[in-house]
Amino acid sequence: MFITFEGPDGSGKSTQIKFAKEYLENKGFEVVTTRDPGGTSLGIKLREILLNYDGDICSLTEMLIFLADRAQHVEYKIKPLLAQGKIVLCDRYIDSTVAYQGYARGLSVDAAEYMNNIATQNFMPDLTFLFNLPVETTMERVAKQGTKDRLESEMREFHQKVIDGYLDIARRNPDRFRVIDGNKPVEEVSAAVKLALETFIKQNAIIINKLKTR
Repeated sequence: MFITFEGPDGSGKSTQIKFAKEYLENKGFEVVTTRDPGGTSLGIKLREILLNYDGDICSLTEMLIFLADRAQHVEYKIKPLLAQGKIVLCDRYIDSTVAYQGYARGLSVDAAEYMNNIATQNFMPDLTFLFNLPVETTMERVAKQGTKDRLESEMREFHQKVIDGYLDIARRNPDRFRVIDGNKPVEEVSAAVKLALETFIKQNAIIINKLKTR
């Protein structure tokens, strides 16, 4: 299984990945976590450029760097891990590019989705969690973290477009997405994720049980 965790900056998805990993491991699965960008050695270098480069990066260049990272990530890490029978939990994936560069940067959403398909060879997640919360909350949480990266430093309007974009993507892909209220206490958010995972496992029991026997 390939499960992705999406949401605006400060939505708590990184924390929930840790809880999901522990939950699935207790169920008997082998689980690996990774992140996008930065899931490979090359990706680490690209992530540094994307998040901390102090010069101007045009929106199209930004998207292409994300896609380059993703192509490398899928080919050299995600697919090999899945082939070994592991569950892969990924902090961001294709939907981040559509939300951030497509909706928020104002590039073509259709083009962002098309280029994602090229970069990943149409490799889609089995399940995607979207942690939704008000833009004011996301910005407050990011501010409390201290130093902001290049994307976190964008204005409120940008981050609101990211949230709106994510919700539109989820509406168009209801079978894949599980939208979680990220504004609730961490324990309640975690409980909602566990319930969704439990339901997903039951719905796909025949396929998923094979992972335990490898």
